Amino acid sequence: MLEGKAALVTGAGRGIGRAIALTLARYGADVAVNYSGSREQAEKTVEEIREMGRNAVAIQADVSKADDCERMFQEAAQQLGSVDILVNNAGITRDNLAVRMSEEEFDQVIQTNLKGSFLCMRLAGKRMMKKRYGRIVNISSITGVHGNAGQINYCAAKAGVIGMTKSLAKELAGRSITVNAVAPGYIDTEMTAVLPQKVKDAILAQIPQKRMGTPEDVAETVAFLASDKASYITGQTILVDGGMGI
Repeated sequence: MLEGKAALVTGAGRGIGRAIALTLARYGADVAVNYSGSREQAEKTVEEIREMGRNAVAIQADVSKADDCERMFQEAAQQLGSVDILVNNAGITRDNLAVRMSEEEFDQVIQTNLKGSFLCMRLAGKRMMKKRYGRIVNISSITGVHGNAGQINYCAAKAGVIGMTKSLAKELAGRSITVNAVAPGYIDTEMTAVLPQKVKDAILAQIPQKRMGTPEDVAETVAFLASDKASYITGQTILVDGGMGI
């Protein structure tokens, strides 16, 4: 499904990003695995991809910094030949009630989750326009659609990602480039694993399917949007949430 394509996945050392990188490779893509601080985990992901017979490289970069992003794209293109698919997955949380949230907590999340996605989309767009082909998939969140108490910074960033997705989709549609977003609901990751059981039970009560999603649930949706099977889908946000957003 993705044979002959090269993908760059940000924040791909663990969790949802790792699942996305492995799934794209399983469908035939070579993958650049971006990480910020978890080099060991990123290298492990690269090793697993290479065991599938695909090419892979780990690239350290802070997506909130323009120079880092430029270097990351150059290295990915040098190592893999091109960047046909961009998955903007890198993100952080700094949760707090709005009245207690510091400017630093707000700015850190906006810089990484929103500005970082913009910087990567801009670089990918320039390269893809020259080729007249590309796939950009942005990882948003159900909280960017419905909001969530204690996450005003995260929700603002993820809602902004959806807005950017729609705008860039209109700008690039005429050059065979699609831009879509995936908005995961509550996914079983390291981040949600530490939640108290009482909180997990409350979350499950809101999900019609009565289970948390898996990173692979998100990854399979991303892989579809990255493929030519989704060539007539652009500017969309797909909720992978077990029906929570109904």
